[in-house]
Amino acid sequence: MTKYKSLIKLDNKDEIVSILNQQLADTFDLYSQLKQAHWNVKGMQFYALHQLFDTLAAEVSEYVDMIAERATTLGGVAKGTVRMAAKTSRLPVSPDTFDNSEFTVKKLVERYALVTESTRIAIDSTNSLGDKATSALFTEVSRGLDKGLWFLESHLF
Repeated sequence: MTKYKSLIKLDNKDEIVSILNQQLADTFDLYSQLKQAHWNVKGMQFYALHQLFDTLAAEVSEYVDMIAERATTLGGVAKGTVRMAAKTSRLPVSPDTFDNSEFTVKKLVERYALVTESTRIAIDSTNSLGDKATSALFTEVSRGLDKGLWFLESHLF
């Protein structure tokens, strides 16, 4: 039986997979916090925010899948369970209570900004490691996160 190896030849695969898994943890945590906010938001803008949070969570879920699949494409293991993400996520823990819609949006803006910033760092890191494809993936994720952050921040003005 012949064992096939990844056709992608990169000297720094392990380091790139590590970057992917860190972004996977952060992005998956962002997804779960969006769903938590979706379920618990309260206030005058309840309905609009309830829908917005669900839309944003669906978009972030796609990024989670893209990041995880890239890790496995490179021959790594995507560390994408809830427990794995909880161990390594750099995001603050979701609030226990959601006092009002403004509070909820501010907390999500904070978390979106963190993931957006770390995604930009991942773009540069993977590019400098010679993986333009992963860098391009993170660029695509970054564009989507920028848009989501803009949608959220627009509720605070």
